[in-house]
Amino acid sequence: MSTAKNTNGTVLALAGTLVSLALFLCSCGEQPTAITDEHEEHAEGAAHGDEVHLTPEAIERNGVEVAEAQKHVLVPTQRAPAQVAFNSEGIAHVGVPVHGRVAELRVRLGDEVVPGAELLIVESPELGAAQSDFLLKRSAATNALPAVELAGAAHERARALHQKNQGIALTEVLKREAEYRTAQAGLAAAQAEEEAARNRLLLLRMTGESVDRLAETRVIEPLFTVRAPIAGQVVEREVTLGELVGPEREALLVIADMAKLWVIADVPETRLGDIAVGARARVLLGSSGDHWCEGVVSFLSPSINPASRSVQVRIEPTDRHPELRPGVFAQAEIETDSAREREPELAIPEAAVQRIEGSSAVFVPVPGEAGTFARRAVTVGAAIGGFVPVLSGLVEGERYVSAGSFILKAELGKSSAEHGH
Repeated sequence: MSTAKNTNGTVLALAGTLVSLALFLCSCGEQPTAITDEHEEHAEGAAHGDEVHLTPEAIERNGVEVAEAQKHVLVPTQRAPAQVAFNSEGIAHVGVPVHGRVAELRVRLGDEVVPGAELLIVESPELGAAQSDFLLKRSAATNALPAVELAGAAHERARALHQKNQGIALTEVLKREAEYRTAQAGLAAAQAEEEAARNRLLLLRMTGESVDRLAETRVIEPLFTVRAPIAGQVVEREVTLGELVGPEREALLVIADMAKLWVIADVPETRLGDIAVGARARVLLGSSGDHWCEGVVSFLSPSINPASRSVQVRIEPTDRHPELRPGVFAQAEIETDSAREREPELAIPEAAVQRIEGSSAVFVPVPGEAGTFARRAVTVGAAIGGFVPVLSGLVEGERYVSAGSFILKAELGKSSAEHGH
């Protein structure tokens, strides 16, 4: 009896031990699983901490562009202060050759015009008087012609009679010859005066067709039309409706070809020897220098500014940028040596590199995730001509964000701040 009790107690104790062991093992098996999931979640968050996602609208709005890393020949440049100026070969100061009053204004400041476009109309009594004088001189020349013909016929008859039978005295023949010569001289003088009056109208910028029409219709038109001599934009308009104008005014309007501007850089005379006509240049515009355009050195001034000891270097832009406006201050980066003396090396635009947490970085598109870009640490050298050589972090042919990376840096900073909180 007691043996049976001992056996039952042993079985119960053993069962309790097995249950406790099972519970312990279950709890031990769950704990590693929970820890593993927590580490995986943390690792996933860390991986996405260096990535930024932009919508297609944000990419277009901020000018984000992707390019392939390529090798370039980096040519040393020197930077000089510059200013955008009008091209003196593409600008016209428009005046008026007659005195009069402005009757119509056909253009406003900022208008684009083509050659021959009407700019303004001047009502000019001076022009009317010149047209009237031309008509008078033309009438005198026209009326002188019959007198020449009549005197010529009389002289010819007298000479024929005298030669045939001397039916007329020689003195009479000579008299009629003198009358003929006088009539010819009168016609020549009248024609010369007519031509002078015509030339005066041409000097007053009437066209030959207009003068011919005046001679035919004999209708005086004292309205003078000022037309555009070149294509361009009206950049100045120093005239108002009803204003008295005349040749003494240097310019009533100024028209400039805004597609052909100049950039004038001031280069110290000590560094002028490194620059030659034909050298390529970059013109950096704006306070940050984010906007720029390409150009070519076309002229080196033969004189030196005695105050600044600098030489003006003319750069002709080869592309058009909206920031390129006369009067804008800029910086010019001009090549100083030959590109043939340097080997190509992997380089990217200077604007593509961002300083993040004290290190240089670029952004690369994440494969398979449209609009997602990841930060990539890179090692770069000193900037040359707007490009920086890539020493590590990118390989040739790899895609990277070449423009607009500043917005990615800003978004990455926002993301880091949110994770910090």
